[in-house]
Amino acid sequence: MDLQLKGKTVMVAAASKGMGYAIALQCAREGANVSMASRDHQAITAAAAKIAAETGARVQGYQFDAANGASIEQWVSATVSDFGNVSGLVVNAGGPPSGDFIDFTDADWQAAFELTLMSAVRLIRAALPSMLAAGSGSVLTITSSSVKEPIDILLLSNVMRSGVTALVKSLSQAYAAQNIRFNNLLPGLIDTDRLTTLNQKRAEALAISTNEVRQQQEAQLPMGRYGQPQEFANAAVFLLSNAASYITGTTLAVDGGKMKTVW
Repeated sequence: MDLQLKGKTVMVAAASKGMGYAIALQCAREGANVSMASRDHQAITAAAAKIAAETGARVQGYQFDAANGASIEQWVSATVSDFGNVSGLVVNAGGPPSGDFIDFTDADWQAAFELTLMSAVRLIRAALPSMLAAGSGSVLTITSSSVKEPIDILLLSNVMRSGVTALVKSLSQAYAAQNIRFNNLLPGLIDTDRLTTLNQKRAEALAISTNEVRQQQEAQLPMGRYGQPQEFANAAVFLLSNAASYITGTTLAVDGGKMKTVW
């Protein structure tokens, strides 16, 4: 299937590793120009160079802070200057910390709000004029299965990512006539550094090894294993592409069948 991404410009946030990196790599493999960003300048520069060398695509790494509005605007402005109009945007950021409700302060809630919800608002708001000028575009937000089935130790994520999901649904209605699509992609247990960190905390709380945590989790998955970042990226690139031209306002789970909810 021709995903029709060749020559298109796709922005991928939080792309120095994990799911963001896998999405950037797959977009480049499809011939897209890739603007990828991360808070770590050295890491994102190395990641971009690696993808460019492997694929031959135009790839540029930029430093940005997802919780800082000015930094977001600078990244979008630099991308448009370097590549032209943006066709695709992947909204992604590291998740808020885990913990118990009683332990979170107002500062914790505000930080989660800035990192998770406002980063989505600001990224979309900054990139949207370019898409409107081009007459089309696709926005994909990476949220979490917690928006459908809350995760007990991820309260901050549960709340803020649910807000992102509502934002995307609203915008999908508002901009459908302008041929700009908005969708959510929900990772289940994808084998990334983020999952490793969460598993370490679970292991400490349960006084067991991280390997035992993984075995317990995989035993509960219908497919019997963690997902790989590349598998997640395949779904992401499809939704970004023109092959999904009649799909907007949807929330797709890539979770190996973990969730039991119907909707």
